[in-house]
Amino acid sequence: MVRDWPGPPGRAGFALSRDTMHPAQLTEADHDPAFVLQTERLILRRFRLSDAEFIVGLLNEPSFLRNIGDKGVRTIEEAHGYLLSGPIDSYQRMGFGLYLTIRKADGVPIGMCGLLKRDSLPDVDIGFAFLPSCWRQGFAFESAFAVIEHGRSDFGLSRIVAVTNIDNHDSIRLLARLGFVFERLVRLSEPGDELRLMAKAL
Repeated sequence: MVRDWPGPPGRAGFALSRDTMHPAQLTEADHDPAFVLQTERLILRRFRLSDAEFIVGLLNEPSFLRNIGDKGVRTIEEAHGYLLSGPIDSYQRMGFGLYLTIRKADGVPIGMCGLLKRDSLPDVDIGFAFLPSCWRQGFAFESAFAVIEHGRSDFGLSRIVAVTNIDNHDSIRLLARLGFVFERLVRLSEPGDELRLMAKAL
């Protein structure tokens, strides 16, 4: 669901957590308890139930359905259920999860990126999905770079994996640029499609 970012971060301090930021770098988002990370162009924060309308739109994009799967979310109520049983539950159990990704320039949500711990995998994996209108602008790379550092520095992870459809070449290329390497084919459920598992040592 993502497109490659054309180059590396434009400045030092590319991926910053609130705890490591200089006071001069703080924004209004830093006073929001849901705020997790910011990069040069993005803010990542925890999902709230009020994000349900955005979730309905993102999860029903044809590219999301094709590359990630049909989550069965068609209504605001179903989006509430997805958020409660998915990201919000993960925050409570693991301390991390998928985060809403917001463009700083206009405050518009453009996707999600974060860490997941699936029962079917021994390692934590990274997940991301962005609106097609925001592809080819480097947002996926920028947010994923920050989330990987977040996993290492804030949660002590020494390894992160990612799973993609075998033919999702855009995500595969992006993960390779982030330093992930192919390890093996896996199934997250039985029966289920074979997926590429890629891994990165931190």
